Amino acid sequence: MITRELAVSLRDAGLVWHPTEGDRFQLDLPNEVELEAEADVFTVSEMTIEARQTPSGTDLAFNGTTEWALDAVTLADAVWLPREDQLRELLRGTFRALTRVSDAFVVEVEIAGETLRFEHPDPSEAYGRALLDLVSRSR
Repeated sequence: MITRELAVSLRDAGLVWHPTEGDRFQLDLPNEVELEAEADVFTVSEMTIEARQTPSGTDLAFNGTTEWALDAVTLADAVWLPREDQLRELLRGTFRALTRVSDAFVVEVEIAGETLRFEHPDPSEAYGRALLDLVSRSR
């Protein structure tokens, strides 16, 4: 799983999230709202956390949760933690290879004829760094 910091960087760079079943996220509430739940990782699931379209956008509704007092949060109050397969898919045609080199994984992408390499011990993080570069260039 990618780090929260990388997930926030991807969001801030312009990566748009359209929640689907199985997506993971953390809460990102304003500083004045103190919730221990911000550190928790939640999963979108029809039974517990459902993405609902509202006139103001997408809300993440917490169905039947009694641990804490949130009924729903807006999509803006969540940080998507994309899975490795989602990150690879988002790289689309730029993705060239994933290889293991010693104790790290290397993701190679090709952007505008240039081959770029992103290395990290966690393959998801390497994919995420490659995607951050791609999204940042497209702004």
